[in-house]
Amino acid sequence: MHKVKDNINYDAGHKVVTIDASPNRIPIKYQVLNEQIHQILNEGYKHIKLINVVGQRFIGAALSGDIRLEVHGTPGNDLGIFMDGPTIEVFGNVEDQAGNTMNGGDIIIHGSARDVTGLSARAGNIFVKGNGGYRCAVHIKQFRHKRPVMVFGGSVRQFFGEYMAGGLLIVLGLVIKEDGTFSVMEGNIVENAIGTGIHGGMIMIARPKEEIPCHFLGVGTKISDPIEPDMKDLEKVLERYSQIFHVDSKELLEMDFSKITAISRRPFASNYCSRSL
Repeated sequence: MHKVKDNINYDAGHKVVTIDASPNRIPIKYQVLNEQIHQILNEGYKHIKLINVVGQRFIGAALSGDIRLEVHGTPGNDLGIFMDGPTIEVFGNVEDQAGNTMNGGDIIIHGSARDVTGLSARAGNIFVKGNGGYRCAVHIKQFRHKRPVMVFGGSVRQFFGEYMAGGLLIVLGLVIKEDGTFSVMEGNIVENAIGTGIHGGMIMIARPKEEIPCHFLGVGTKISDPIEPDMKDLEKVLERYSQIFHVDSKELLEMDFSKITAISRRPFASNYCSRSL
């Protein structure tokens, strides 16, 4: 049974509700769109499909539980901010700060992500098929079993993983096609100041360490070859990534990876304390 109410289409048979974010090609305000999302969830629906999204902000903000948001278009800033548990899948690109302070769940992006993706994330997964912008994964952290994981299929810009205190970041440096085949990007896939101020967690880059210029490494970082536990961790994450974007995980794991970690838990201690730590 179908029921249409203004810009909302209820498909009770499939338990999916579709919201047109730009009825008659006129975008509705983000406050209205988010109010409609909460209204539908309060009615007991768990799967919402958003179409014609054009920059509306705060989609999925502070949602928790077994909820699925399917987003067609380009969501605005702070997609999934503070969320804890839902799955948000975007068929397009996203704007700044997707996954801001997220505490659990999945954000899947079938395009590219912009600046400060995953800001202060505390747990959950962000899987990006394309590229990331500047300062992605700044100040992420983990506690015991709660760990944020982010995978970028393409490249990332400067200050990647700045001040990270935990978590796992992966950059693959690939151009992934719709059918799951891929080609390797030419040139650098990371830029200056990788992991500046890092004091926990790990950054994995799909390039041999000899191919990453030393001046790209941020203050307080060191680069090395991954060891067996690192590769097992990587394998588990890339298997999930491969299932989502239909990529052969074995081919991904055949690439050479380098690992960037902290040289100290307090990389700037000497600025404040004369005693060596």
